[in-house]
Amino acid sequence: MQIRNIAIIAHVDHGKTTLMDALLKAGGAFSAHEEVAERVMDSNDQEKERGITIYAKNAAIEYKGTKINLVDTPGHADFGSEVERVLQTVDATVLVVDAYEGPMPQTKFVLQKSLEQGKKVLVVVNKIDKPASRPEWVIDQIFDLFVQLGATDEQLEFPYMYTIAKDAIAIKNLDDEHQDITPLLDFIVEHTPEAAQNTDADFRMQPATLGYDDYLGRIAIGRVTEGQLKVNQNVTILTPTGEKRSGKAQKLFTFQGLLKVPVDTVSAGDIVAISGMSDIFVGETITNNPDAEPLPAILVSPPSLSINVLVNDSPFAGKEGKFVTSRQIRDRLEKELEVNVGLQIDLDGGDGDEIKVMGRGEMHLAVLIETMRREGFELQVSQPEVVMQEIDGETHEPIESVVVTVPEEINGKIIELLSNRKGMMKNMESDKGLTQLEFDVPARGLLGIRSHFIIMTKGEGLLYSSFSHMAPHMGAIEKRAVGSLISGETGTATGYSLWKLQERGALFIEPSTPVYEGMIIGEHNQGTDLTVNPIKGKQLTNVRSSGADDAINLTPPTEMTLEIALEYIQAGEYIEVTPENIRIRKKWLTEVERKRNR
Repeated sequence: MQIRNIAIIAHVDHGKTTLMDALLKAGGAFSAHEEVAERVMDSNDQEKERGITIYAKNAAIEYKGTKINLVDTPGHADFGSEVERVLQTVDATVLVVDAYEGPMPQTKFVLQKSLEQGKKVLVVVNKIDKPASRPEWVIDQIFDLFVQLGATDEQLEFPYMYTIAKDAIAIKNLDDEHQDITPLLDFIVEHTPEAAQNTDADFRMQPATLGYDDYLGRIAIGRVTEGQLKVNQNVTILTPTGEKRSGKAQKLFTFQGLLKVPVDTVSAGDIVAISGMSDIFVGETITNNPDAEPLPAILVSPPSLSINVLVNDSPFAGKEGKFVTSRQIRDRLEKELEVNVGLQIDLDGGDGDEIKVMGRGEMHLAVLIETMRREGFELQVSQPEVVMQEIDGETHEPIESVVVTVPEEINGKIIELLSNRKGMMKNMESDKGLTQLEFDVPARGLLGIRSHFIIMTKGEGLLYSSFSHMAPHMGAIEKRAVGSLISGETGTATGYSLWKLQERGALFIEPSTPVYEGMIIGEHNQGTDLTVNPIKGKQLTNVRSSGADDAINLTPPTEMTLEIALEYIQAGEYIEVTPENIRIRKKWLTEVERKRNR
């Protein structure tokens, strides 16, 4: 049977996972009676909640006697390492682009990686049913992007189609009749190179992703480069540095629909899963010949952001979490390294019990911390810091390519916001009441910007960013203009006290919330830190007087999610993360300690 291996790549929210649903249904991945959830590939809890793809996933369908292995990839720039790895397993990529927005920062990132690896790119312009869609303009923009990224003459001759993924419709020309998604399947079979099936050579396979099963343990998922392997056959694992160790392929699986199907033999060209090797890592080579050459190592872009993770030592420590010790936190982070290749951990990078964790961005780190929180961990997190690099003896910092779409009447405010954070405007286009701005902004300048952006645009703006290049350090950046309201007492917050405090700034807590000395309970509009008493109750007397019993009208507090907290905190502040609460606190809890350590 012929095999086609493709990855579906796109910017976040351009319809990639919805298109995957349509392909799976057309390829008979589901039974006639089976009820299929929307965006069925986004199976992780956080993926469903956030509406984005975080982890690359495999599926397969059969169409006209050809097996098509499909790989769904993340669209958010922070999870770009997933895309870099899975591109090793495919022969072509389907680039999905929104029919109105056109190429966005992550479109550029994933396309660049595809072109660098010499993959054939098939372009799909999605959401052509939008009233403001402009598919011909989008094709022109994609061609310009191919040229900008140095595509070869052969790659510039990219084939393209138009789709409405939510209605499972694909057409070759804009005036074609809208029928179903099968033209896209024919398009994939026609333009994707057939996978090479060299079954006579020694077996070699390189895991691109790792899975885990409670019964089978660690599962290596990747493409068989050459040869064949049988179940229970002994194998040799080769590291990129040339070290060798033995293992055994206890179970072999291929993909059918969304399922892993056990098989007796796996062959070259197919994407498969192998269990039985508890110590297998991404990028190692599995072979049946100890003298075989290891496959080239998978190169992943370095992390750009770091946080310090440490044991929770607040007055409320140990009350809500199951795993609270430094050893438990350290073990969990080391386990995460096995599957999360874009992550780096420096166990000696902090002071004492601090562990330095480096990732691709705020979202990447927030997903990890949120996962640990849901597993029952209790910990503290420091302010995110940008990872600098020394180049030719000079400090360089990461620069992000930022694309902003806002209503025309507020673009001046957004230009001022980004310019104040050392942003350099590269392009500006207006169309149908909306303005699209392109900036190069230091990664430091984007920390904490999203909450300001949402308020300034009243939720009507879009802001996307992805890593662009390294540049010399651009100097200090002023960010938070407000100070903090710090609890000076330990107890339970009262409505009366919060009522008096809310005129000083937005609050993060509501009445009856337990607080402790040094906990940050809100913002101080004056820009300085202020120690307050949130537990003071109303003084009661026997004397009644008119007007003394004013109604307490409290403004709803700002809900402090993990992402907002990561954006908000400054140096000398920690986020306290427990399974039940997210609190912000000062590193030094008492007023005396804070003055002593200024």
